[in-house]
Amino acid sequence: MISDYLHTDWAAMTATDWWGLFVTVAIFFCMIGLYYLVFKPSSKTKLEQHRDFVLREDSEHWEK
Repeated sequence: MISDYLHTDWAAMTATDWWGLFVTVAIFFCMIGLYYLVFKPSSKTKLEQHRDFVLREDSEHWEK
């Protein structure tokens, strides 16, 4: 059965396993938050202002 394949022995998990689980879940929720911020319609104009920031040559940054 698939339940045998997906079974997790929670008691046998080491501190490294728990840390990895925590980091994975934290990154997952951060990615959900970032996707929400990026794809929210009200953020479109704010993000579009930075669309070509790599191609811009701001004189104030180059003169330093």
